[in-house]
Amino acid sequence: MTDGVFRYPSQFLGLEPEFSAPQTSAVWVLPIPLEMTTSYMGGTKMGPSALIEASIQVELFDPEIGAEGALRYGIHTLPTLHPPLASAEGAVEAITEAVSALNLEDRLLVTLGGEHTITPGVVHALTLKHPELVLVQIDAHADLRDTFDGTAYSHACAMRRSLNVVSHLYQFGIRSVCIEESIFMRESSKVTTWSAENLHVDRVRRHLADIQEMLHGRPVYLTIDLDGLDPSVIAAVGTPEPGGINWYDCLDLIRAVVSGGSVIALDCVELCPTIGQQASAFAGAKLIYKTINLIMRQRGKI
Repeated sequence: MTDGVFRYPSQFLGLEPEFSAPQTSAVWVLPIPLEMTTSYMGGTKMGPSALIEASIQVELFDPEIGAEGALRYGIHTLPTLHPPLASAEGAVEAITEAVSALNLEDRLLVTLGGEHTITPGVVHALTLKHPELVLVQIDAHADLRDTFDGTAYSHACAMRRSLNVVSHLYQFGIRSVCIEESIFMRESSKVTTWSAENLHVDRVRRHLADIQEMLHGRPVYLTIDLDGLDPSVIAAVGTPEPGGINWYDCLDLIRAVVSGGSVIALDCVELCPTIGQQASAFAGAKLIYKTINLIMRQRGKI
């Protein structure tokens, strides 16, 4: 008879304490299961827990870097943050306050949503230390409406609210906009957009060199809305759109972002766990881990 073995499902990748202690981990993961302004499929509040559960099945060894990256630099999963739900604005303010109170030092912060409304809250906190922060968005939707469904803090307004503090917004994979957003994107000097169609017709992939040049040496916040990827890769999202970025093109884009700028934080949002769509949670978890490995290699931690 053998003794049972307890795992650590509350820790991203199921890492044991030796590799997930807060003091020694170079990466902190913050789950924020916010769901207040969902406009189509509900369930994004279950996204963070589904990503963490799925991450336990992700292999730690990354062939690209030739190592079990997480065991080199450490990943600590913070307690789940539950903002007050009296108003979306109040939730965003609470997120800003909570993230501002974290003693991150030079750690990479990885936030798991929840709906995209979490992003301006985290971004506002980080710009206190990084006033020249650049925002890179992978998404199907522009999220540049000024208001939606009666609130300026809807998930459909997440980038518009973030623009108040970031120096520039670079968007990739956009394929669903309203006329208000289209006009704003055309007229704003702070927004540069590559639509999904732009990426598709860019056979020489000039956008990869462009983003490296534009981000050169600048602090970057990367926000990954999982509906930015094509539904053939990740289908379980709150607002799916056809014609998205495929898996390998998304990885190449992230490599360009990481090698071009200095990524100080990222988030992954809008997973909507669905029965029979476990592959979506797994793909999301693997994408997060791959992104972390690329950043840690760039920082010389691997």
